[in-house]
Amino acid sequence: MKLLRPLRERDFALLWTGMTVSLLGDGIYLVAVAWQVYDLSDDPAALALVGLAWTSGMVAFLLFGGIVSDRVERRRVMIAADLVRAAVLAAIGALSVAGVLQVWHLAVLVVLFGAGEAFFGPAFSALIPDILTGERLVDANALEQLVREGAATLLGPAVGGAVVALVGAGTAFLIDAGTFLFSAGCILALRVRSVQVGRAARSARREIGEGVAFARSQPWLWATLVMASVSLLAFMGPLDVLVPYVIRNDLGSGAGAFGAVLAAGGAGSVAASIVLSQRGLPRRYLTFMYSVWGGGTLAFVGYAFATHVWHMAVLAVVFGASDALGMIVWRTLMQTRVPPELRGRVTSLDWFVSIALAPLSFALTGPVSSAIGVDATLILAGIVPAVVTAVLFFAADLRADEAAHPAVPTADVVV
Repeated sequence: MKLLRPLRERDFALLWTGMTVSLLGDGIYLVAVAWQVYDLSDDPAALALVGLAWTSGMVAFLLFGGIVSDRVERRRVMIAADLVRAAVLAAIGALSVAGVLQVWHLAVLVVLFGAGEAFFGPAFSALIPDILTGERLVDANALEQLVREGAATLLGPAVGGAVVALVGAGTAFLIDAGTFLFSAGCILALRVRSVQVGRAARSARREIGEGVAFARSQPWLWATLVMASVSLLAFMGPLDVLVPYVIRNDLGSGAGAFGAVLAAGGAGSVAASIVLSQRGLPRRYLTFMYSVWGGGTLAFVGYAFATHVWHMAVLAVVFGASDALGMIVWRTLMQTRVPPELRGRVTSLDWFVSIALAPLSFALTGPVSSAIGVDATLILAGIVPAVVTAVLFFAADLRADEAAHPAVPTADVVV
């Protein structure tokens, strides 16, 4: 099976194993943090505050994380980030089990959690092409997307819902802390060493500027970053804050139901990843990526009209599949069209611009939903990204770009 070919490489198999376990923990965390906050304060504003703190921690350190991943051996960066996140989750879990956890504790600690992600993500993405090259990158990206969604949004939330229901959110946080320790151990065992490009010491501003200059010169890159930034502004807060609120308060269901909805999204992503890994990237890869991303966000409109949990689960399948298909194309583009010496900085720029407005999304979710209602907020969260995606695709003339620049070897491209 083409999807499994990258696992023949020892280092990728180790990286994949650590990633799988830590992503299972991430899925548990998604349920645990939502239910923990709503147990402490049954108010969307409280969960929005925690989301604001988490994304602010990421935004604050992302560009610096990219510089570090291009200057320092990437394994060390990833191990340090895993250990920081394990410590944060252990602290949250201990406070919760002791019965003294408060919303402000979570808000402070998840800033550090977000900072850990800011260092880990760029280093991880930049390390994969040091392990795999050529045609196997597409397979690796499909496999990563399958595992990411299968673990973080399929199995993880299902397990998280059961754990929270049976033993509480505190234990769930402690389990997640253990998954990051396991991931750090797998990364420590890697043989590959990222090769840092020799260059004279320069200011951080100049190094960031080089990444920005490259992004501005590539229509496929700058248009997608703008699209992602506006889209996440529209839907990230509503997705993370209002969906569990609706399930808990409007549909009268518990943590298990929320976990099931997240798991449905993961199932859609897994199925989509398997299909694309077998077929390869479409020849019109940018048209495909923009179409699935723009169409997928319309699922949020359906959330506003859902009257049963299974309605939300079906919509989650659609959104999960669409997101996965677009992300596989995007990761392949980032790994094949960005020079190795810029990869860490451009990856961090990708993350930074994409989530730069995410804190604002969380900050606005509470006031906007109070002013116009939860349903109207979810409808806007679906329509705005779809419109912005279509406008940017034509404004940047991405059809011409994809015709002039094949993204992957022709053996992996299908019509």
